[in-house]
Amino acid sequence: MPVPKRRRSKSQKRMRRAVWKFEVPNMSACKNCGTMVLPHFACSGCGYYGGKQVIELGKKTDKQDKKDS
Repeated sequence: MPVPKRRRSKSQKRMRRAVWKFEVPNMSACKNCGTMVLPHFACSGCGYYGGKQVIELGKKTDKQDKKDS
């Protein structure tokens, strides 16, 4: 059974294990408003998914505006 000729350092081992984290998620443009959205997720900009509105995004009221600032 083959064995490694040299020992891998801790940093090399950790870099090898972390390679899968570098992939960027595939983003697509929302067909309704054009913002970038993860696939199979409702749009956070307009609340549409599959051509139908699934999330009711309300407008900010005066009380919420004052609370945020």
